[in-house]
Amino acid sequence: MKVKRIVANISTQAVDDAQRFYQQIFGLELLMDHGWIATYGSSEKMHVQISFAAQGGSGTPTPDLSIEVDDLDTALERVKAAALPVEYGPVDEPWGLRRFYVRDPFGKLVNVLAHL
Repeated sequence: MKVKRIVANISTQAVDDAQRFYQQIFGLELLMDHGWIATYGSSEKMHVQISFAAQGGSGTPTPDLSIEVDDLDTALERVKAAALPVEYGPVDEPWGLRRFYVRDPFGKLVNVLAHL
């Protein structure tokens, strides 16, 4: 058996609010929309990963999601333009990442990162 996909499911009655954050800020494509569920993703091949953590590193809370981007500064500019507060960072971490934390419209803590 081979795992083909892992999907994070976030419970909300405000499904449309995902579009502003995940599509407009991060550029994810709307892959499926049934009204009661909307799935965003990318046509690019991505690695399948799932992490289990006691903390987020550097003594931070464990984020609900991590999104790796190729241009952290652009992501940060889009977050600020959307008037979303940055809860941590941006910071260069000793394990080779530059990252910041922001909350999505559903209160989930999102770790936005790029490898140095």
